[in-house]
Amino acid sequence: MPSTKRNKPNILLIAVDSLRRNHLSCYGYHRLTTPHIDRFAADATLFERTFSPHVPTTSAYASMLTGRDCFGTEVVALRHKGGLTPKIRTLAEVLRDEGYESTCVGFSRNPASRGFDNYLDYKSWGDWENRPLTKAQNLNEVALPEIERLQSEEKPWFVMLRHMDPHSPYLPPAPYDRMFYHGDECDPENRSMDPVMAFKPFRDYFQSWMPPGITDHRYIDAQYDGAIAYMDACIAAIFEQLQSMGILDDTIVVLNGDHGEILYEHDCWYDHHGLYEGNLIVPQIIRYPRKLPSGARVSGYNLHRDLVPTLLDLAGLKCSDTFDGKSLLRLVREREASFDAEFYITECTWMRKHGWRTPHWKLIVALEPDFHHKPTVELYNMVEDPREQRNVAERHPDVVDLLRGRMEGFIARREKETGTTNPMYTQKGWHGVEGIDFFESSDQAYETLHIGDAETARRIQAREK
Repeated sequence: MPSTKRNKPNILLIAVDSLRRNHLSCYGYHRLTTPHIDRFAADATLFERTFSPHVPTTSAYASMLTGRDCFGTEVVALRHKGGLTPKIRTLAEVLRDEGYESTCVGFSRNPASRGFDNYLDYKSWGDWENRPLTKAQNLNEVALPEIERLQSEEKPWFVMLRHMDPHSPYLPPAPYDRMFYHGDECDPENRSMDPVMAFKPFRDYFQSWMPPGITDHRYIDAQYDGAIAYMDACIAAIFEQLQSMGILDDTIVVLNGDHGEILYEHDCWYDHHGLYEGNLIVPQIIRYPRKLPSGARVSGYNLHRDLVPTLLDLAGLKCSDTFDGKSLLRLVREREASFDAEFYITECTWMRKHGWRTPHWKLIVALEPDFHHKPTVELYNMVEDPREQRNVAERHPDVVDLLRGRMEGFIARREKETGTTNPMYTQKGWHGVEGIDFFESSDQAYETLHIGDAETARRIQAREK
């Protein structure tokens, strides 16, 4: 039976790292990767144009968990130096004052995760020798008992689950490892993995978890989809738990991505750097039948910063905090057709770039040379070239000037409003390399940046030395 001990809804945030929106079947993907999430979406409200404007993980979650843009969070880099600014509160801190107990699963030691009452971790990394990686099941073994415990207490609860299955290494268990691939992944006639393995900064990392002798990039793409399908099956157990406990309808359930994944595109090789659409567009599905319609699809533009105001609105909670975002109920109830359709985008993972995206155009400007030797300025016509294959910056200098002017005008306004210099300009040593503030050439970046093996990648994510 539903609990009568509390008059505030529970909140469950299923936050998935590196999840591309267009690889979920409920968003139209040709492979049936997410049957259980599809069923959940059919009973929820699905948002078709949710964007992660501040890539990657740390900056994305900072915005997602505070309702602020990067000027408000002062966070833009994966390896953010210091903690989250004390000028603002996180959702967990706001909810604590409203009587909630909160637990964060799989996201401790990150500046963006400040303010939870409890932190629990699970094994989410490994390599070829320690395959398969049962990341989502490991999460369930920690999360399901914690939800049981929290529900037995007097307080309403807020739980954030950070799923890592779509984040490399992609090593799902059988049958998911072969579910979307048939053939010989080491076919000597296939040379599509040659450029991937020739990329020095990532080569050692890839060799630590990809099959020895891998030649076919479609196999790695299929492992990504298999990891999503495996995660989907495990998430079904969470939905079933809430249903069996009689609290599903008393719980605001959100599925959201922090950013996407580039896979084989744009020469960014199975990572999530670059301001391309595969990174920026994320899934967002919210279920709370008391206030949200079932089976609705909302097409208006929205950003990560809109999540916190939405959750507080759904929960009927008022607070004095200032947010840069707005409640998505305004879109659901058609009070507005769309939020900001053009917006500032930033990326500080393995490259330091920013830009301006509109429904028609995307401008990307490098703030220093990158290790891919890409042009300083990129411009894409999102209507004619949605896959961003043709850089037309030289062909349309007038559009570059127009968008750059809008971007710089926005930056100047936000700097004035917040009293904060754009953090994209002040992140010295953002790449984690001691003794270098900013790269002076692409060759320097290429020869300097290096992931190493899977364990090194795990430490980078966990902010360990």
